[in-house]
Amino acid sequence: MSDRHIPAVMGTQHPDNANAPFWDSSQQPFISAYRETREAYENFKILDIEEYMWDWEGKHADAAVIDRLFSTHYEYFKDHQLGRDKFLTFRFPNIWEEKGYNLMQAMTAFLSSEDFAHDLGFDQRPLFEAILPMAKRADQIIEMQDLFQRLAQFKSSTFTPSEANTPYIEMIPLFEEFETQYHAPEILKEYLRLHEKHFGFRPKYLRVFLAGSDSALSAGFMSSIVGNKLALARLHRFAEEEKIAIYPISGTGSPIFRGGLSPRRVERYLTEFPGVRTATVQSAFRYDFPIDEAQAGITYLKEHLPEAKPLEINDRDEQLLIEVAEKSTEYYRATLDQLIPDMQPIFKAFPKRRDRRQHVGVLGYSRSVDNIELPRAINFTGAFYSIGVPPEFIGFGRALQSLDATHLSTLVRHYPSMKKDFTELARFVNLDALAILKTHSSAWAEVEEDILFLQELFNFEIKPETLEEQQHHEIALQVVQFQHSAPVALTALINSMAQLRHFLG
Repeated sequence: MSDRHIPAVMGTQHPDNANAPFWDSSQQPFISAYRETREAYENFKILDIEEYMWDWEGKHADAAVIDRLFSTHYEYFKDHQLGRDKFLTFRFPNIWEEKGYNLMQAMTAFLSSEDFAHDLGFDQRPLFEAILPMAKRADQIIEMQDLFQRLAQFKSSTFTPSEANTPYIEMIPLFEEFETQYHAPEILKEYLRLHEKHFGFRPKYLRVFLAGSDSALSAGFMSSIVGNKLALARLHRFAEEEKIAIYPISGTGSPIFRGGLSPRRVERYLTEFPGVRTATVQSAFRYDFPIDEAQAGITYLKEHLPEAKPLEINDRDEQLLIEVAEKSTEYYRATLDQLIPDMQPIFKAFPKRRDRRQHVGVLGYSRSVDNIELPRAINFTGAFYSIGVPPEFIGFGRALQSLDATHLSTLVRHYPSMKKDFTELARFVNLDALAILKTHSSAWAEVEEDILFLQELFNFEIKPETLEEQQHHEIALQVVQFQHSAPVALTALINSMAQLRHFLG
């Protein structure tokens, strides 16, 4: 597949939409696993998304997705072949983090879909690459490929000897934390060595996935945006050194905390993350704006992402930015530890949008900071917005205040949208709600310090500008005042606010 088309836009199943999807006549924002096949088709056809993530990580997924798509929409997929023109990319469960019940099911779906496509006369197997979430080491990526190879060979020899399956699968490592993102080139260098040893050849290209949400959740917004930039620059430098094509994927949601990619921020996204070759347009991007805006945003990304000159960061700036990220993480974590108890009622009332497995226990896993279990990044982000405290502020102001002139100027140079971002975020701050929260814990005063320092630095106003923002402002105070009331009432308030700001979390 040397002439492989690399998609510029990947639709995902991230449950961050406030509103019902455009294709749903029942107008329900909750999208069950049974409706996700229809969703994939509508996203391919109506939004002209090139790639769609089929998520097996921590959630229920339909193993018969290819059968259903081909059976229900044969004419469309005859002209827009999966694996050639459109791409369905599985996100595998990480068997080092959660039970591997789903993995064999997902891998078997690869093999049966190849058989079905062959019987229909299609010239390309529909599924050929998969994402490994929370990848940390090169040998994990190889192990997934080895497992697939052995399963394909077993199926071909035992069940379908007359129809041999392709025993090779392409893997996309998803690096989530600052450390693994920064060291992605070293991990990939080892992967190339192991790949050549195991398979006898070197891949023609690599796709690498950089998370935006979980890095912000675990280390704070400043660390996350710096980490993403460093990883992007280092990956493109690595590609030149190794003489291999690299196509980074960026996992970004609509709120700035989770990357800031919405139909109204596509230009800002290109400014901040040049060198990303595939952007994830999550549920809020696709369903919380008028459909023509979503389509225009997708078209813009398709036109500009492939051509953007990659980010370059020299060695001196790289070291300075690492120190900035480390300092900001300290402020973020020290404060967050003390805020979490106050946030529990909001976390518990957070509305669901997808069929998720239980977050902890036999089937799931949890993410934690300093041994404190946290909700998923979408719920975390939305919960803080729901109390009038956008999480981007946590630790950011004090970290910025602590930087010397050299570190500060380096960060400002590499984060050109900083002033604009925080000026916009200030419109969602409710200082009256924060005043109530401060009576619960002194840590909220630290967040207030973050906000007020950034206000002084950037000279922005802390108040809503639009009618929607004014309504959001008023409900945030209600959420804080009634946070210990019935969860169903809190859920209704959280839903209303999400619609006003055009994302759940």
